[in-house]
Amino acid sequence: MKILIDIVESLKIAWSAIIANKARGVLTTLGIIIGIVAVTTTMTAFNGMQAAFRQGAAAIGADVIYVSRMPWIVMNDFFLFRNRPNLDLAEAQALERAFERRAIVNPSMHNRQDLRFQARTLEGVDIIGTTEKMPSTSDRMPAIGRFIMEFDVRYKKNIVIIGSEIAADLFGEIDPLNKEINIGRYRYRVAGVMEVQGGQTFGGPNFDRQVFIPISTFVKNFGGRRNSDVDIAVKAPTIAGIEDLEYEVIGEMRKIRKLRPSEPDNFSINKLDSLLGAFNSVVGAVLGIGLLVTSISLFVGGIGVMNIMFVSVTERTREIGIRKAIGAKPRSILMQFLFESAAICLIGGLIGITIAAGLSVAINASGLIPASISPGIAVTSIVVAIVVGVFSGLVPAWKGAKLDPIEALRYE
Repeated sequence: MKILIDIVESLKIAWSAIIANKARGVLTTLGIIIGIVAVTTTMTAFNGMQAAFRQGAAAIGADVIYVSRMPWIVMNDFFLFRNRPNLDLAEAQALERAFERRAIVNPSMHNRQDLRFQARTLEGVDIIGTTEKMPSTSDRMPAIGRFIMEFDVRYKKNIVIIGSEIAADLFGEIDPLNKEINIGRYRYRVAGVMEVQGGQTFGGPNFDRQVFIPISTFVKNFGGRRNSDVDIAVKAPTIAGIEDLEYEVIGEMRKIRKLRPSEPDNFSINKLDSLLGAFNSVVGAVLGIGLLVTSISLFVGGIGVMNIMFVSVTERTREIGIRKAIGAKPRSILMQFLFESAAICLIGGLIGITIAAGLSVAINASGLIPASISPGIAVTSIVVAIVVGVFSGLVPAWKGAKLDPIEALRYE
């Protein structure tokens, strides 16, 4: 109970001291405000990047293995990967036969072409030739209309399913269903519009700016030698079984490509885990550097608080002597100045969080990343501000608590 009374009394004295020196308090909190804004905005941006990446990566699927000529992340030996032979449809079909009734196998091919509808043209759009199995290997589905069907693949139909951005840019307010567009020099009928996926994520594909056509139609219209590379998606029955499936896929692909036991794989196995690992390592390093740099501003702000607290202790030396003379213990003096420095930093932290929240709204509105301050970040920032205040006021408070009351009363 005595400690609680001391805490309440220390808070009142600390608040009175801050109110009595408003200008000094504002200047002191400025460094803390800048530091908290920097740290909070950095953490918010990191969370936003993670959210944007997860949103984009969701279309990849955690239970899907992708067989490609190149790995998604190339750290070195680029020329070794570049010289590998392309995957082709015959190999995809052989893999599909090997996993019949055990896993879903879906091949796809990519190209870039110009799209045209009436007087509007979109240049360099990602054209994907795929099959009716693609929705089963990803979470991408049409918002309106339909996706490719087995009938379309079998009979090489000129139908197209367009991304949400393509629909908005090419058609505007016009209903795109059953309208005809030109892809390159061929005409296609729009059969569906895909759900919004969230746009481009950190240099990856913009899922909202893709169009899908039957893979057989793709081969017929665009399947030249330069564009014959195939990517194969293999969906595991369960996420738990993806590791076993990976070994099976590697074994089957080696058999399909007639590789000897001593020969290395001339294809790559890609999974969401590898992409997440690379992302987390890179972004984690960037976050660490960012927090280190922004923490410097907090350190400078803390030094400013410490200097002001030394001034405060010196100015109130006689007051400390009087309080000690009438029975105040060193603990009470220590708590008084610690609470004062913590209160200064807390006020700066709250102002900093408010400013950072405004910056987050602006970043979110710009469409760069989905940035927003989470309760966890806000609480962390407040705790950091209070900790900085306690450590900044510790030495001055200790100096005040150890003053000799006789010497303090003599101070002019």
